[in-house]
Amino acid sequence: MYVLHIGNKNYSSWSLRPWLLMRVLGIPFEERLTPFPVGPSFDLYRQFSPNGRVPCLVDDGWAVWDSLSIVEYLAERHPGVWPVDAKARAWARSAAAEMHSSFTALRNDCPMCCGVRVEPLPMSPALKHDLFRMGDLWNDGLLRFGGPFLAGDRFGAVDAFFAPVAFRAQSYGLPFEGEAADYPRRLLDLPAMREWYAAGLAETWREPGHEAEVSAAGTIVEDLRATA
Repeated sequence: MYVLHIGNKNYSSWSLRPWLLMRVLGIPFEERLTPFPVGPSFDLYRQFSPNGRVPCLVDDGWAVWDSLSIVEYLAERHPGVWPVDAKARAWARSAAAEMHSSFTALRNDCPMCCGVRVEPLPMSPALKHDLFRMGDLWNDGLLRFGGPFLAGDRFGAVDAFFAPVAFRAQSYGLPFEGEAADYPRRLLDLPAMREWYAAGLAETWREPGHEAEVSAAGTIVEDLRATA
């Protein structure tokens, strides 16, 4: 059975992607959660991940690291990861790759922290640009392929890549227009997303670096996480 190494569910947007994809597609795996330590995590995560980061998928002793590589590894072994139609598949791969490599302002200005609600600082021009581009991308996929997911009627890897944005939209009240306005809620309503969210709220770990990033993003008006 696959072993998927992940970090804190409250913080780790990169871990969420393969975890959610495997849950929704019914791909069996063993979850191993190693909380982010205080300070550098490389030495701790290097024990199971070649690049010292999460997520990392281990298959019969063979490590596959980085969320995009993990998804492609799964796609070679399981149906449903990418659309069957070649054009839809190319669109989905392009959108997932863009999420993987871009939207830096969104990542920095609105760090993932599932259990808090934040009154954000005024949006920077870069964040406004990221949200405009993301909404445009979502609307394109939803209209082009008919929804309710980005590349058609089935959840796939491209949706998994944008799932962390749904938690960000919930935490920071991020606005989207058109068909894209309902898409974050659609992801949040998935049973697997609700499972991840509940587990994130139950976590009592606090990592100072992540907490500082969230505090710098605005005013925390509600913290729903369990306390130690």
